[in-house]
Amino acid sequence: MHGHTKDWDSPESFVQDADDVAALLHNLQIDSALFIGFSNGGQTLLEMGIRHPAIVRKLVIISAFYKRNGLLPGFFEGMQHATIGNMPALLKSTYLEIPGNDENGLQAMFERDKQRMLHFKDWNDEDLHAIKAPALVIAANRDVATIQHTVEMSQKIPNAFLVILPGTNGSFIGELCTEQAGSKIPAITVALVEDFLGR
Repeated sequence: MHGHTKDWDSPESFVQDADDVAALLHNLQIDSALFIGFSNGGQTLLEMGIRHPAIVRKLVIISAFYKRNGLLPGFFEGMQHATIGNMPALLKSTYLEIPGNDENGLQAMFERDKQRMLHFKDWNDEDLHAIKAPALVIAANRDVATIQHTVEMSQKIPNAFLVILPGTNGSFIGELCTEQAGSKIPAITVALVEDFLGR
């Protein structure tokens, strides 16, 4: 989780994220696992499926993309000019509530996350074809990636199933910054994920 690991002074990438997850499982002596990832976590899962197939039993890929042009127009242009002021207040305050975290650490984390996105390189079709684990691809009809792109991505992963739910990025899983009070959609999402993982 963001803010719960020791800070470090090196660039981030989805390749590094996937390798870190694989190393963690190795250290915990876990041979294989079921993985769920939202947003950048979904990007990491694509790399997990590509780079570490032996430890991946199933993937639940939520609100992810595999090409830059799959995002809504203007996303990367906006990211170039993003500042800490654009970060949702709830995410900032939650980070700062963790003992040992401070404004400097928050700024450093923001900059690393921003640069990871700005330096993102497209995956090609062969990369996605290499993901052999069963995958459940979930997105909202008003997500950051377009519906067309999400459909295309799911079709290129050999054993993928696709679900498009009503909502915006994160709202359908009850993400704190976008959840809608009283919505039953997150419960539906949970049921779909449990059904997929339980097969």
